[in-house]
Formats: sequence, structure tokens, C-alpha cells
Amino acid sequence: MINWKGFFANYRLWRRRWLYPLISVVVALSLCLSTPLPGRAIDLFPLLFQGVQVLQLSNISARQEADLGKQINQEIVGSLRLYRNPEINRYVEQIGRRLAANSDRPNLSYTFQVVDDDAINAFATLGGYVYVHTGLLKAADNEAELASVIAHEIGHIGGKHLVNQMRQKAIASGVATAAGLNRNAAVGIGVDLALNRPRSRQDEFDADKRGLRTLTRSGYAQSAMVSFMQKLLTKGSVPTFLSTHPATSDRIDSLKRAINSQRSNGNYGLNNAAYKANIRSLARS
Repeated sequence: MINWKGFFANYRLWRRRWLYPLISVVVALSLCLSTPLPGRAIDLFPLLFQGVQVLQLSNISARQEADLGKQINQEIVGSLRLYRNPEINRYVEQIGRRLAANSDRPNLSYTFQVVDDDAINAFATLGGYVYVHTGLLKAADNEAELASVIAHEIGHIGGKHLVNQMRQKAIASGVATAAGLNRNAAVGIGVDLALNRPRSRQDEFDADKRGLRTLTRSGYAQSAMVSFMQKLLTKGSVPTFLSTHPATSDRIDSLKRAINSQRSNGNYGLNNAAYKANIRSLARS
């Protein structure tokens, strides 16, 4: 007599252990085979492993992103000099918190840091880390202009742009393995992209759109995002912020169209004198 109960129990165990992984491999293999590489033989196993790695990085959880961002931040702050003035740091943190609460990802734990560097620059990395140079603080005429740049960087985080760039670079450099992307390699890629690589045109337009939405929700004057970029364009040498954030003229035109189509009554942050008072300790340094 057949022991059907034992048979089905063993079948379910076999299915969990072998059938489902086998199906995953077959699907991934079929994707590789359907993407021919002209002029060279196809090495299936690296492609298969890259597919697994891309899937993992594409589906990174918010907690994993925050943990990876924390490690990337540790490397970044080790190579930069942070500005330790508590008054300035509190002011930037206050602006950042207001914007983060109205961003596309308000549940992230954001960290805002001031970098002691006269270059007009700001950047962000995944997990909610935003960096603002003292040179940018000095270049802004009012709080709304400063907020517009921070909102733009928060927009990069909201769009997960660095995560996508990391995925693309991991594929291009062939650092994928069967287990996924090595954590140390991921950190190295993240640091390099945050500090050295210009953003893509598509990412810039998306960050502008998200940043303008965040700026508007927070009550700041929409015009500040345009006025700050226009002012930077008139400088003799191209500021770092524009060299790593390309297509500025096209972005200005796009922002003007967006503002005209969704005008806001918000005009907070345009008081130049109040702003100068808030950063007076920076001006003395």
C-alpha cells in the first residue's frame, strides 16, 4: 500500500528545495539567451549572476538602503572636512527637516551635514544623507534659494537615482557574483558616484520635478529654484554644482513651465536680511 501522506510530504520538500530554484535559473537563463551580444561569444554564467545581482539591488529595502547609506556616509565624511559650527548645522538641519517632511519619502531618517568647502556644491547619497558645502550657503541670497538646492538633493533620494546608478555601474564593471553585489564593492561604487560622477540628464529633470514639489509643499517660494540656477550661470567659472548637475539652461526652462502651470501662493524664505543674519557666523569664518 502506498503511503500517500509521506509521498506528498516528500514531494513538497523536493519542490521547495529544487523546483523553485530551478525555475528561477531557467527564467534568468532565458533572459540572457534572448539578449544577443554581436561579435562575441556569450559567457552565460557571468550574465546570469549579473541578472541576479541587478534584481537584488533593484529590490533593495528601505532598511538595507539606510544601512548601506550609513556605511557610504562613513567613508565620505572620512575624506571630507565637516563644518562644526553648531549654529549653522542647526539651521541647515531645520531647513532639511522641513523639506524632508514634505518629500516623496518622508519616512526616511534624513541626515543633513555641512561640508567645510568654498566650492558651490551639494550632493546626496542613498538612505537620506544630504551634504551642503559652505560655499553654497554663502552663494545663496536667501533661505528659499538654499532650500531649493536641498530639495533638489532630496529629490535624488526620492527617485533612488544613486541606487539605479550603482546597479548600472555594477553591471558595467562586472563585479556581480552568484551571491549578489559584494557589500564593500557596493560602498566603493556609492562613494565614487556621490563624490565624482555627474548626474544624468534624466535624473536631473526628475530631481528638479520632485524638488519643486517638495519646495512648494513646504511653503517656500517656487521662484527661488530658478533664480539660484540663473545666478550660478552668470558666474565666470562653472560652479561644481552645475558641472555635476548638467543641462542647466534646459532645466531652468522646464522649471519655469512647471511653475507657470502650478503656481503657488507660498513665498516663504525670500527675506535676504533674515538669511544673512542666520548665517552671520559663517560669514565671519
